[in-house]
Amino acid sequence: MKHKAVNRRSVVIGIGVAAGAAATGGIALGAQADEAETSSATSGSAGSLTFDKDDYTELTATITTDTGDKLVKYHFYKAVTYVTKPVDEKYQCLNVSVPVEIDGTTVDATRAPIVFANSVGGYMPSSVADAEGVGGGGVTGGPGAGTPSGAPSASASSSAGSSDATSGGNAMVNARGGMVNLGKLGLAAGYVVVEPGARGRTLTDSQGTYYGTAPAAVVDLKAAVRYVRANKGVIPGDTDRIVSTGTSAGGALSSLLGASGDSRIYSSYLKEIGAAEASDAVFAAGAWCPITDLEHADGAYEWNWGTNATNSGSQVDRTVSKTLQAQYAEYQASLKLRGLNGFGRLTARNYDEYLLKQYLQPSATAYLADLSDADRTTYLAANTFITWSAGKATFTWGDFLTHVGARKKSAPAFDAFDLSAGENNEFGTGATQSRHFTAYSLKNDTTGVTSKRLDSDIPEKLDLMNPMYHLANKNPGRARHWWIRLGTKDSDTSLNISANLAAALDNLGDNVNHLYYWDEGHGSNIDAADFITWIAKVTGHRTK
Repeated sequence: MKHKAVNRRSVVIGIGVAAGAAATGGIALGAQADEAETSSATSGSAGSLTFDKDDYTELTATITTDTGDKLVKYHFYKAVTYVTKPVDEKYQCLNVSVPVEIDGTTVDATRAPIVFANSVGGYMPSSVADAEGVGGGGVTGGPGAGTPSGAPSASASSSAGSSDATSGGNAMVNARGGMVNLGKLGLAAGYVVVEPGARGRTLTDSQGTYYGTAPAAVVDLKAAVRYVRANKGVIPGDTDRIVSTGTSAGGALSSLLGASGDSRIYSSYLKEIGAAEASDAVFAAGAWCPITDLEHADGAYEWNWGTNATNSGSQVDRTVSKTLQAQYAEYQASLKLRGLNGFGRLTARNYDEYLLKQYLQPSATAYLADLSDADRTTYLAANTFITWSAGKATFTWGDFLTHVGARKKSAPAFDAFDLSAGENNEFGTGATQSRHFTAYSLKNDTTGVTSKRLDSDIPEKLDLMNPMYHLANKNPGRARHWWIRLGTKDSDTSLNISANLAAALDNLGDNVNHLYYWDEGHGSNIDAADFITWIAKVTGHRTK
């Protein structure tokens, strides 16, 4: 039922995923000029930033959890514009879902944690304006937005096949091939769920100007956090206990929200769109397979997957790969990070050993230990590179790379020489669709770019989009609780990108829960129930 009749602001709608739809988390990257999504951007004042607690629709949903189905009655606040000067309200709005009854028992969510679930994928635009209930938002732009860069794996033994579907950081794949939606699971646990939309890289106005490229997505998400925190005591939930979530590019943005809380470098961008005068810090951040640290991602990718052939069976240019590996070695040394559990200084020379000991062998051990004796015997017979002794799995780095098989991307993986990668589009500006953001790729450009230097705004844009920048500067407004996950067969990025993120956080003294899913591909989430429990633990929330 509709609780209150109001004259809602006009919101451009038309693309979205219906509530409860089984949407995959396709993370499409790469775009051509004639494939950019065109939208009639709206501008001007959207009015007050005061949340109307009486403007909701009461909905009921059956949500499947690890402990069975739960019947949840909740209040749904739809398409609330979170800035006063929106560029495009279709994207700069959020939905709020507040549980009021679970399996017939009344729920008081006044002080419940807030799950801030972005559905960004591929740095593309994400809208919740068309959603009819919790979990209904998703990436827009569709399959025409570029070459897929990865989607959730179809099964626990699959290595992230391509997909044309484009849902985002809210919809992931579990070990059984079913869908995981953290917004829905949070609601079923009695948490308040905020699902924000955000501009993305493919948006152009009628003049062909790109208005969703960097740093638009993170600026929008920060503005959404500010809106929620500015409405403390009005919007349901504990606005001091916001837990961000996201996958792939959405995972990168969740990491960025967590690392960059209250950083002043976003101030002018937030003021420009009329964001609330409030904190944009989040309490905790969950990131699944984050595609981040973009200016160093090419080198990290070659360090990790450089010896692996592509899907076509061919090797990438060895000169390019080795040059990027050398660049990465220099960068890794400059970080001066110490590995978890007393490993010591992380370098390009010992990172394979670190990944094996800290993540990969424990991941395989946990996977094998969970199998029946018969299934374990079968798996080991098919994967003779693993030594199983005294309940532990061991293997070499080289054998692990062979086990993973084909790499998902060519070289360079992120700043393509021909400007074809989605990340090139992410750093587009004005009427220019795509730009180089590393000096090496600019030097080796194959499109006819004549400039010898990166555009002057690129360094700032890179800082705005990289959580590692904020961690290197020990940002005091960062989140202190982190949940990071990645599949061992995920070659959409390198395994050491999230490991560096975790190490940087650990070195700062933050609470980091980081592990890798054995044999899982891009977009996997096989311990979602544990994450929901973790939220209660770190926030101190207790349900009655």
